[in-house]
Amino acid sequence: MPQHRVVITGLGAVSPLGTGVRQMWEGLLEGRTGVRHSPALSAVSGLRTTVAASAPEVDATGIDRKKRRYMSPMSVYATIAAREALQMASLTAEQVQGPRTGVCFGSTTGSSQETESFFQTMLRTGSVASLKSTHFFKIMNSSCAANLAQALGICGRLLAPSAACATGTIAIGLAAEAIAAGKQEIMIAGGADELHPLTVAVFDTFEASSRAYNDRPDLTPRPFDKDRDGIVCGEGAGAVVLEALEHAQARQAEILGEIRGFAINSAPNDIANPDVDSMVQCMTAAMDESGLPKASVDYINAHATGTVQGDEAEAQAIESVFGRETPVSSLKGHMGHTMAACGALESIATLLMMRQGVLVPTRNLQEPDATCRRLNLPKAVERRPMSVAMVNSFALGGVNSAMVISGRFDSDR
Repeated sequence: MPQHRVVITGLGAVSPLGTGVRQMWEGLLEGRTGVRHSPALSAVSGLRTTVAASAPEVDATGIDRKKRRYMSPMSVYATIAAREALQMASLTAEQVQGPRTGVCFGSTTGSSQETESFFQTMLRTGSVASLKSTHFFKIMNSSCAANLAQALGICGRLLAPSAACATGTIAIGLAAEAIAAGKQEIMIAGGADELHPLTVAVFDTFEASSRAYNDRPDLTPRPFDKDRDGIVCGEGAGAVVLEALEHAQARQAEILGEIRGFAINSAPNDIANPDVDSMVQCMTAAMDESGLPKASVDYINAHATGTVQGDEAEAQAIESVFGRETPVSSLKGHMGHTMAACGALESIATLLMMRQGVLVPTRNLQEPDATCRRLNLPKAVERRPMSVAMVNSFALGGVNSAMVISGRFDSDR
């Protein structure tokens, strides 16, 4: 089967740093944080964390009202991000409405808010008579992908991966594989999630949420830092437009980057805890697919969420694969953990770092933990040439993913 090269031609974002790629990028460069005190979390009895990284209010009036009534916030975020990506790619609605354009967009679950509303209504009334017909389309796991396809008129492949925190990276990787195999010419890919106390409660129950900085939300999360104490949940959406190289060239599109390698694997030893060996295998497999030497990787965007175990395991795995010289940073200190969106948003940020020649450091990293300090962890913005990067997403449930991206397109490869 012939393999087509897969290039990136459009980017879109809704993040805790603002709506749009530009606002997110400027926030990263300026070292801002989207983490705030959350009154909604403070109102929940027994919840020990009160900080979160919420997305800003977005203007959804540009989405057809009939389509919007089936959307929860995560589908709205996904649609806004995808439209920005299509605009950047200079693709019109008509150009993406053929059978050779598909969607691969995921979320961790369907809308938690709509799920809560659904069951509250049913339990309160003891009847299904007052339930709204739109509930299901907001609750189903494929809600983001389905609503996005409806909003954009997409009639090609429709994929809706759900793999916890690795969802966004996996969605981009699966979309790239569909194009590489010649099944589609264009794919709109990424991930989205919305913030809800239930999501936060999950990590609180696991003793994995940040609690020590409720009075200073700007100081958490703290990836790789000796004083890190857990995750800060966030929300948003990241979207990319992927194309077969020959399709992008035929329409003279600006090529922003290229997907060079991708891998997914499972860590079957423990569903709740990270596994160093499987992380090593995943990163190695992605590098093998890229055909590039490990020494060619100029930057690693770590998943590092600020948990004690997760950051330590990833640091060990990165050192095992790449040694101690390659610069590593995590963007969770800026945007919190945006769940299914994180891999997509961080892939976008990583691509921008390469294109701009600017490495964004880990926010809130003051003193690296003894288990992490052997990595090259920049503490300030650095200007340096970067051509190849790796993006990691390691999720609860033993799901690992890694992607190799090039920010310098080589037509002669």
